[in-house]
Amino acid sequence: ALLAAGSIASASDSGVYSFRAQRSLDKGKFAKGYNQLERALLASRKEADLLSEGRVLIAMAQIRTMSLDLDFADSLLSVVRKEVLDQGTLLQYTKVKISLLNAQEKYREATKICSAYDEKALKKNEETAQAAFYGECAIAYAAVRSDRAPDALKMTGKRSDKKGGFYAFIAARMADLSGSGEADSLYRVAEENAIKANKPYNTATILYYRSKLKSTPKNEATDLKARCKNAFELMGLPNNAKRCGE
Repeated sequence: ALLAAGSIASASDSGVYSFRAQRSLDKGKFAKGYNQLERALLASRKEADLLSEGRVLIAMAQIRTMSLDLDFADSLLSVVRKEVLDQGTLLQYTKVKISLLNAQEKYREATKICSAYDEKALKKNEETAQAAFYGECAIAYAAVRSDRAPDALKMTGKRSDKKGGFYAFIAARMADLSGSGEADSLYRVAEENAIKANKPYNTATILYYRSKLKSTPKNEATDLKARCKNAFELMGLPNNAKRCGE
C-alpha cells in the first residue's frame, strides 16, 4: 500500500476517523479520506495525544504527496514533533519524507536520508513498512546512478511479495530513471497487478509513466494519457489529471 496511516488507538475518536480514512483511500476516494483525516487531526488535538497527531499529519502529508500538493505536504511534515514518535511512526515519517523528495525530483537529498537511517532500527519494523522504505530509496538511488540501487531493490523484494505489483512498480521506476529498455515491460506487469488488486491510483500512475516513455508510440501515449486523466478526475485528484493531460 502506498499509504499507511499508522496504528492509532482504535477506541479513540482519532483512531475511528483514521480507520475510516484508510478504508476510503483503499477505494480511491481521496477527498473523503482526506476529510476524515482532518477530523482525526482535530480529534487527536482534543485528546492531547501528540503521537496520534503525528501519525495523522504523516498520513495527510502522504496523501498530499500522492495528489501532487507538494508544498502543502512539506508544510504538514514540518509540524510533526519527531521527538514523540515511536519507532514505527518515525519510519513512516522518513518514508513519506523520501517519497516527497522523490516527487520533487530531489533525489540526492533523498539518498542522504536513506543512507543515514539506522539499519538496526529499520529491521525492527514490520516488513511492509521496510519494503516501502527500501522501495523509495531504490528509486532515489537509481535516479542518481548510485551503486546502492540494486541492494535497495533486493531488500524491497525480500520484504514484499516479488510477484506483487509493488515490487514490479519499483523495478519499473528504476529502469525508467536509468533509461533501461525494460521499463515498459515492468510497468505492464505492475499495471496488471494494480488492476487485479483494485488499486486505481496505482493503475493511473503507471499509465502516466508509460505514456512518458520514449519507446511508447505516439498514438498509444495519447490513449494512455486520456485514460490516466479520466481515472484521476474520477478520483478527485485534479493535479494528477492535469499532469496526465500535459
